[in-house]
Order: sequence, then C-alpha cells, then structure tokens
Amino acid sequence: MKNILVLDTSVASQNKGDDIIMECVRKELQFLLKDNYEYTLPTHVSPFHWYQVWRDSSRLRSYSNCELKFIGGSNILCKNLLTHYPQWNINWFNCKPLMGCVGVGVGAGAGEKTNCYTRKMYQRVLSHDFYHSVRDERTKAFVESLGLKAINTGCVTMWMLTPDFCKTIPSTKSERVVFTLTRRADHDKDYQKLIDMLNENYAEVYFWPQGMYDFNYFQKFRSIEGIRVLQATKEAYDEFLTNNDTDYVGSRLHGGVYAMRHGRRAIIIAIDERAREINASNHLNCLEMKDMAQLPDYINSTFETKVEMDYEAINKWKEQF
Repeated sequence: MKNILVLDTSVASQNKGDDIIMECVRKELQFLLKDNYEYTLPTHVSPFHWYQVWRDSSRLRSYSNCELKFIGGSNILCKNLLTHYPQWNINWFNCKPLMGCVGVGVGAGAGEKTNCYTRKMYQRVLSHDFYHSVRDERTKAFVESLGLKAINTGCVTMWMLTPDFCKTIPSTKSERVVFTLTRRADHDKDYQKLIDMLNENYAEVYFWPQGMYDFNYFQKFRSIEGIRVLQATKEAYDEFLTNNDTDYVGSRLHGGVYAMRHGRRAIIIAIDERAREINASNHLNCLEMKDMAQLPDYINSTFETKVEMDYEAINKWKEQF
C-alpha cells in the first residue's frame, strides 16, 4: 500500500468551485486512491511552519515520504508567489515536504510575467519526473518554460464530458434556469441585463452564490424579488441539479461545468482567461460579456453540447503512474 498526498484546494477557499474541482480530482484519481492510503493537506493556508520543517519530525516526514503527491486546482499556479495571499500558500522555508507534486488539470493565473523567486519555487516543488496535467495551452507553455513536462488534458472537471455523455444534454431551453454572478464592479450594468433577460425568458429563476461575496453582490440588483436563492454549498447545488430540469447561465466557469456534469444545458459567460482558454481548446458554450445582447437569442435557440476532450492525452497522463 502506497501513501499518496492530495493537496486540497477547497480548504479555506472563498469559492465553492474549488469543492467541485476537488470532487472531480478525487474521482479521476480513484484508480490510484482506492488501493492506497490518502493524506490530505491544504493549499490556501500554509500547511507547515518553517520551524516544523527545520525540526524534521517523524510526522512531517510522513508527508515528505509519500510516493505520490498531487495538486489539483483552477488558478493554482499564481504568477507571483510574493503576492499578499497566493492560492498556493507556500514559501521557500516551508515547502520541502511538498517537493515532487504533480499537477491535475492545473491552471496558470492571470498575467504574463513571472519573477525569479516564483520560477525557482515551482521548479523546487513541482515534479521533474512526471508529466503535469494542465487545463489549457497557456498553462502548458508556462509549465514547460520552467523546464518541466506538461500535457494539456483540459480541466479535470470536464474529463467525464465524453461525446456520448454530451449527447444526453438537452439542446432546447428549459422553463427553469439557475445562474451565477462574479463580483465585478465594471460589469454591474451587464449583470443587470443578465438578470432582466433571465426573468423575461424563464418561468423560474434560481441563483446559486458560488463565491463568498456573491449573495451580497446579488442583492444590489433590481428585479430579484421572484428569484429563489439556493444554499451556498456544493451539496445544495448538486441536489438542485440532480432533481430539476434546468438550464445554467452564468459567469462562474465551474458552476457551468458542474451543471453539464449533471446533464444540464449550460451557457457560460466568459469574463476572464479561464473560460476563454478552456473554450479555445475544448469548445464550451461560451458567450463573451460584451456580447450580452445576443443572450436571449442564444437561450431560445437549439444548440448541442459538443465538448471536445483529448482522451489520448488524459490516458497518457494516467498511464505514467
């Protein structure tokens, strides 16, 4: 029995999308986890104090000596680890037990430039032996620029969206819709248009607050009195998607992907590099925020879900273990 370390990006996260990611990471790693012992450590909060690493206790060595170490996440590869609160909260003095981590559908954060400290940190903690699974071509180029090996497998949340599964997703509009928002002051007018359009085109409208501040942000808009708000948990969203014939429309990428995983038609509003880069490789049903005026026609049209995943790349990544 091997000891396997899984770095959990959902602990201390302000985004329930990380809960969705980790659910999918564990499902896709079951071929390894089911017969071995899983350790878990957080990423958003520091797993060790430098003094513990310096002491090198037997407890700490149990993590250091794990035969395999995995990290899954959306924008986990921050371009600047000297920022005030990086998603992977590690530093030069406490990262030694994590050396050898392998990425599972990881993504590179916003920005193009990377400082020397950040490059050295990733070169220290990320595996030089295994291929890293990355979510898009931009992240692949970043990982390879560090002198490491990468395979573009797409986001791990999408690995189950096979052509046969996608054929089960409805192509026509439901009478019900669940939507999400991402707090962005520069998009306030666009989100008001979104809410108005959903109220006009659906008999029932639901809101899922995926992020920590999403509900308070939602309350600032007009015409929300008849909108029903779901509990801000992955479990509540899972139950709603399982038991209701519904569409999804919104700016939360993983809220949309999770809806598709439940066989629900989804339109994802692209607001950043995550949806755009994944859409470029995997063909999500995306609409740019600047094209919001086209949303009613999109909602009422007939369209198929044709996510394209490179299963040869996914299998190649899995087979190396």
